[in-house]
Amino acid sequence: MSSERVLAKTYRHGLIVGKFAPLHRGHMLLLDAALEQCERLSVWVYSRPDFPGMPGPLRRGWLRALYPARLFPGLELLPDAPNPPLNDAPDAVHQGYVRGVLDGWGVRPDAVFTSEEYGAAFAASLGAAHVCVDRARQIVPVSGTALRADVHALRHFLDPVVYAHFVRRVVILGAESTGKSTLARALGEAFGTTWVREYGRDVHEREDGALTPEHFLEIARGHRALEDEAAQSPGAHKWVFSDTDAATTLMWSHLLTGAAHPDLRALADDCRARYAHTFLCDTDLPHEQDGWRANTEVRAVQQAFIRQDLEARGVPFTVLRGSVAERVAQVQATLSATGGRA
Repeated sequence: MSSERVLAKTYRHGLIVGKFAPLHRGHMLLLDAALEQCERLSVWVYSRPDFPGMPGPLRRGWLRALYPARLFPGLELLPDAPNPPLNDAPDAVHQGYVRGVLDGWGVRPDAVFTSEEYGAAFAASLGAAHVCVDRARQIVPVSGTALRADVHALRHFLDPVVYAHFVRRVVILGAESTGKSTLARALGEAFGTTWVREYGRDVHEREDGALTPEHFLEIARGHRALEDEAAQSPGAHKWVFSDTDAATTLMWSHLLTGAAHPDLRALADDCRARYAHTFLCDTDLPHEQDGWRANTEVRAVQQAFIRQDLEARGVPFTVLRGSVAERVAQVQATLSATGGRA
């Protein structure tokens, strides 16, 4: 028999019901307390109306991402239930609804964990003990309501996985030697956030320029992975600026190989919804040859292709001209015109 002392859990089956809109560190404090005390924990993401910008499947996804089954096998996410009462319905209505649905699912908790004033009565309606965690919000002084009002100012109360949902991607396009990389870096510095380099250069140099359609698919996938990583970085704030996109990679695949992988076309089609804003760097900067780029005449052809593609796909874009500082100012003015929305 092991000499290690096995500590018994206080409760057999715990329950947490919440909106998790968004899932914040106060919720995580509650979840951690319940997991420490319960052999099994059921979590129900429950709201009516739902949150259009944070639908239930997304919020459940946050929970599963931060509490994966392989590490937390005792945590189960309950499914949606039909016709829940409105959020502002009387407590008795919610209690009756929850009791009926849980009975139908065979979920019978012996403890309910909340940080809310209604928690004791809610637990009593289920015949369960009530465990209150940080009711005064002293350990984690935040609420979902406060976060929804200004998620960027309070982002330190969110895990980066959750905050990444509120970070909007901005793409910088243009032909070779139009200042995309320099501008993306300058925008990251000006906005105090992360930026994404052009991943295609990595693959191009690795393969000494001998690229196939499969390489261009690799480039698009790798670039998107860098964007996702940047959005989840602790340094991300409101925006992530990205040098190029999958639609441009598709163009290059056609131009240089005469073909494109079907999966690359799908990634290119997704660009219209993926980016909150698209900026096109003009060709007014001097052409710089770095050993990999074509000449000025080819740059003009590339630029025409990119502009034509944006117009054909119906993607709104803003042309940037002038020095780096002038272009940064143009981006700031355009994003500011959104009223600070991310």
